[in-house]
Amino acid sequence: MSTLLRTLLALTLAAAAGIAHAAKLPKLVLAGPYSGVSNPLIHMVESGALNDVAEQVEFVSWRDPDQLRVLALEGKADFIAMPTNVAANLYNRGARLALLNVSTWGVLWMVSRDPELKTLADFKGKEIALPFRADMPDIIFTAVAEKQGLNPRKDFRLRYVATPMDAMQLLLTRRVDHVLLAEPSVSMVLRKSRSFPVSAVAPDLYRSVDLQKEWGRVFQREARIPQAGIAALGKAGDDAELVERFQAAYAKSLKWCEEHADACGAMVAKRTEMLSPEAVADSIRSGQYRFVTASQARSELDAFFRVLIDRQPALVGGKLPDAAFYGPMRKQESR
Repeated sequence: MSTLLRTLLALTLAAAAGIAHAAKLPKLVLAGPYSGVSNPLIHMVESGALNDVAEQVEFVSWRDPDQLRVLALEGKADFIAMPTNVAANLYNRGARLALLNVSTWGVLWMVSRDPELKTLADFKGKEIALPFRADMPDIIFTAVAEKQGLNPRKDFRLRYVATPMDAMQLLLTRRVDHVLLAEPSVSMVLRKSRSFPVSAVAPDLYRSVDLQKEWGRVFQREARIPQAGIAALGKAGDDAELVERFQAAYAKSLKWCEEHADACGAMVAKRTEMLSPEAVADSIRSGQYRFVTASQARSELDAFFRVLIDRQPALVGGKLPDAAFYGPMRKQESR
């Protein structure tokens, strides 16, 4: 075949591929919890950032780890926000997904009635309410405590509850004095404690220990944790152009949320009665949010996963995920 014919054939194939890709998808589903990692997803839907990609783009929320796993394993979403260790766990167990980015680097705080408690060790002997046993808040708390020689089961009186809302209710009604929460629950409970009539019951609550700073201090790393990001599921991860478009739109929307915290708060809060616009805005200003591709974050993710594997290998599916986890999917059926 002559060089001219090869060139013409290549151009024809490229044009055909471009036409095929230009056809809109019938539907694109973005999923996540009502927390900072999902704010850009909601903005992408509200702003029409991907309207040129799909006829319909919608956001679907998950409220607990069980709902998250159903969405991921049954392929009911295309792009989904989740804790990074859950993404690794699902991948290592055979789920067809790839982690695209990490955007949440620090949203865990102790909230207390006592303003004098500055480190996790200061809570020794005290009762602490924790949501989601064996999931991210509990994982970080346990790792940080153990690294500084504390036994979480003996040195603290841990009271596990089903959801952050349950922990907030215990704190606001003075049934506990200390809780571990993630944003935006931290900002919600601090806002609620300043409102009448709750203020008569729980007038003084404080944003106490920053778990990210504790993590950096005891593990001698940066004061940030690669906690959550976005994974591509199924066929969505096979389409390199779609992944590239999604990544660019997500990064742009994350930046918009950071620069327009009040507007982002109003946008997110209108979707759920659980959140107020002011609390969402507070959580954006107090959290650590930064767009980093999964491949760029791999060294920090690997270090985080090693900490978890040393304590409870099942948290990440028993091993470090391989290279295909850190970015757009390769054909994983052959793994």
